[in-house]
Amino acid sequence: MKRGKKYVEAAKLVDKTKKYATAEAFDLVGKTSTTKFDATVEIAFRLNIDPRKAEQNLRGAIVLPHGTGKTQRVVVIARGEKAKEALAAGADFAGDTELIQKIAGGWFDFDVMVATPDMMAELGKLGRVLGPKGLMPNPKTGTVTLDVTKAVKEIKNGKIEYRVDKVGNIQAPIGKVSFGSEKLAENAKTIYQVLNRIKPTTVKGVYMKNITVSSTMGPGIRLDEESLRG
Repeated sequence: MKRGKKYVEAAKLVDKTKKYATAEAFDLVGKTSTTKFDATVEIAFRLNIDPRKAEQNLRGAIVLPHGTGKTQRVVVIARGEKAKEALAAGADFAGDTELIQKIAGGWFDFDVMVATPDMMAELGKLGRVLGPKGLMPNPKTGTVTLDVTKAVKEIKNGKIEYRVDKVGNIQAPIGKVSFGSEKLAENAKTIYQVLNRIKPTTVKGVYMKNITVSSTMGPGIRLDEESLRG
């Protein structure tokens, strides 16, 4: 894969054989960011798990202490009072059948969908449309709930979803380059602690094989797991 001149120069700052402590790693993330805009910072975990096994197919959601730097547009599928509650909590859109029909017609001006349990049967008809886009509400991530107020406020305050891919990796945004190393490190430690806590009991040997952070279009920087425990 051919890389641009800026990437090549940035990559020279990173020692590929080294695992960096969080402070140094996130300082490097800033130095190796090659974009003119405030780049998103991502963390990637290579896990020793088999997603084909139900108990190892990890999925969930976390509220990051400093958010992600991105304001999520939230749509809530709910009837009557619950729809009003959602709008009062800060949802961008809320409604029931009419809103579902609008989405079926190709409207997707939102980032996260929340639904009350009674609306899931109707929403299920859009599974083929919402599923591939990662927009189908799910109880595991707290997006199928009667407490729409809590769900909306958490999403607006920096809640992110994580899900293991087919080869055992989990990737998640943890902020922007402008956050600085301290806030990025705290967000990284939060997701690390959650993934450590939900380690499947059936995993043998090393659980986390590799942890990498990078900015949009920037080189990967390996993290020292020990520094995430503090």
